[in-house]
Amino acid sequence: MTPRGRAELYLFATTFIWGGTFIAVKLGLVDISPVLFVALRFTLAGALLLPFGIRKILRTDRDLFWKGNLLGLLLFLGFALQTVGLGYTTASKSAFITGLMVIFTPFFQFAIEKRPPRPGNLLGVAIVTAGLWLLTSPSGAGFTFGDFLTLLCAAVFGLYIVMLDLVSKKADAVPLTFLQMIAPAALGWAAVPLIETPIWYSTPTAIATLLYCAVLGNIVCGYVQTRYQRDTTPTRAVIIFTIEPLWTSILGYLMLREVIGYWGMAGGALIIAGIVVSELSDTKKEE
Repeated sequence: MTPRGRAELYLFATTFIWGGTFIAVKLGLVDISPVLFVALRFTLAGALLLPFGIRKILRTDRDLFWKGNLLGLLLFLGFALQTVGLGYTTASKSAFITGLMVIFTPFFQFAIEKRPPRPGNLLGVAIVTAGLWLLTSPSGAGFTFGDFLTLLCAAVFGLYIVMLDLVSKKADAVPLTFLQMIAPAALGWAAVPLIETPIWYSTPTAIATLLYCAVLGNIVCGYVQTRYQRDTTPTRAVIIFTIEPLWTSILGYLMLREVIGYWGMAGGALIIAGIVVSELSDTKKEE
C-alpha cells in the first residue's frame, strides 16, 4: 500500500470515531456545562498523551511551540463553538453543518496560499447553501442559535485544516499533537469563569463521554490527522471527512431518536454533494 493510500485509510477510520463524538457530547452536556466539557476533555487528553511522548515534547523548539499553540487556539475556538452549539441543535444537524468546513477550506487557501477558488468551488458553495436552507428550514426546526454557532465552528475548522497542512509537513506529530491538546485545555480553563457557571455531575455517562472524546476523539484522531494528513492533500482529506455526518445521522437516530425529516435528509444530501463537487474540482490540480 502506498503512503497516501495508508494515510487515507487511517483518515477514513477517524470519521467513525468523530461521527460518534457528536452523540457523546450531546449526551454529556446533560451533566457537564459546555466550556467546562471542552476544558476537561483536552486536559484529560493531554495528561494521557504526555507519558508516551515526554522526551520528544521536552525537546520542542520555540517555532513548533508557537505554531502548535496557534493550532490549539483554532481547535479551542472550533470545539467551544461546536459544543455550545450542540446545546441548541441536534447532533445530526451539528455534524452536517460542521462538514461545511471543507467548503471554507479553498477560500482560506486563497487567503493564505494565494490559490483562488475554482469554478467548482463556487458551484459547491451554491449547492451547499441550498442544502443548508433545506436542513434548517422550518420543517427542520429552523435555523437555530446552535446552528449559527456551528456554522462559525465550521469556518474555524476550515482554517485549521489549511494551517495544519502547512505546519505538520515539517513537524514531529507527537509534540505537535500534545500542544494541540494543552493549548485548548488552558484556554478552556481560562474561559470557564468568564463564559458560564460550571456544571459537573459525576455520572457514568459524563465519565464515559469524557473518556470517549479525550482518548478516541482527541488523542487517536488528533494524532492520526496530524501524522497522516500530510501524506495526502487537504482536498483529498476533506473529501474523506464528508462521510462523518452520515455516521452521526445513523447514530443519532439509533441512540437519540433524532429525526431530521425528508427535507432535512435532502438538505444533508445536498450538503455532501456540494462538498464533493467543490473538492473534486481541485483533485486533478493537487494530484
